Amino acid sequence: MKNIVILFSGEGSNLLNIIETLHLKELQVAAAITNRPNAGGIAKAKAHQVPVEIIDHTNFNSRESFDEKLLQTIESYAPDLVVMAGFMRILTPIVTDNINAINVHPSLLPLFKGGKAIEKSFHSSELKGGISVHWVSSELDGGEVITQDSFVKAEDESLESFTQKIRNLEHKLLPEAIIQILKER
Repeated sequence: MKNIVILFSGEGSNLLNIIETLHLKELQVAAAITNRPNAGGIAKAKAHQVPVEIIDHTNFNSRESFDEKLLQTIESYAPDLVVMAGFMRILTPIVTDNINAINVHPSLLPLFKGGKAIEKSFHSSELKGGISVHWVSSELDGGEVITQDSFVKAEDESLESFTQKIRNLEHKLLPEAIIQILKER
């Protein structure tokens, strides 16, 4: 069975979705790694007996030293794929050049790269919102797009309903992309 490592920073809704949808069915989640000791996803992973590694980025004096520790930890699990699911760190080539990783981004790339993509997309004049699953590269949200999905903004759309539509697309498309990539490997 192929194995993946998931990187996350927050509540872990995509992490939990991957675990509940794919773990021990289609693949094994070898570990979940977070950079935030209080991340809500920690409890979600542990509740499903997925090992959790906490690498608090505030304990490192440089981005590079954090990335060296992150890379070492990822490599210790020998994953077939690394999945960034709400991992809110900009990684250096120390990591990006040495792992095969995908990221889910809450916009139709190349639009709205970086942080606050949901809000930027919502407040834009674009008629559609959506998500992208892309390969991680040394350019922030600049790796090759693997797949995208979108929806038409409703006239009376609220930021909350827009955000929920984004999350629903992520929960559908990210597991599909993971399976497709692992089948090709």
